[in-house]
Amino acid sequence: MTEIKDYINNDFKALDSQETIDNVQDFFAEVNFSHFPVVEENIYIGSIASEDAETFDSDKKITHYRYTLEGFYARTNMIWLDLMEVFARNHTNIVPVLNDDNKYVGYYEITDVIKFFNETPFLKEQGGILVVEKTISDYSMSQVAQIVESNGGKLLGAFISNTDLHSVQITVKIGLGGMNEIIQTFRRYGYEIISEHQEDNYLTSLKERSDYLDKYLNM
Repeated sequence: MTEIKDYINNDFKALDSQETIDNVQDFFAEVNFSHFPVVEENIYIGSIASEDAETFDSDKKITHYRYTLEGFYARTNMIWLDLMEVFARNHTNIVPVLNDDNKYVGYYEITDVIKFFNETPFLKEQGGILVVEKTISDYSMSQVAQIVESNGGKLLGAFISNTDLHSVQITVKIGLGGMNEIIQTFRRYGYEIISEHQEDNYLTSLKERSDYLDKYLNM
């Protein structure tokens, strides 16, 4: 089974702090990286941003601009969800990787992480996506799982996809089971359904027609 750490890349060596900015600018002109790791005596000291490098004096060295280096990184044992957060939080398409001894071992590219994500059961297996919302003090992941499984559903994955001071939205991937029964159970437990589903829309349409028929018969 493929693990996220299998995607650690070393196609390009980390930049040395004594590298000239001229060479760094040439490097970024050839690759599509937003950042790239910099080492000093084989110790990771941060990542240089391609946008910053464009503005630096070409005859100087990276070490002259070490105050601009960004210190984000991942660990070799980091799970892929946490890794995705590092990418998003730092607006980067590459993340350096350090082992438990803080030794630089390579880097992750966002395209490889997305490829890994696409191979997870959450995306690969067939099923329905449901987005539910509840107040932040009342939601429970164990309750979400219980609602899905008590209606014969197979929970393929769930994560908090949005949150604010008052509520959270949870995205749930469900295989098997009746989606409508799951939706109605969520509602009974006080969850609001954010996503729309054909079965739910069918019931809404049926109720609207029934209400219209009642009004017509009572005229």
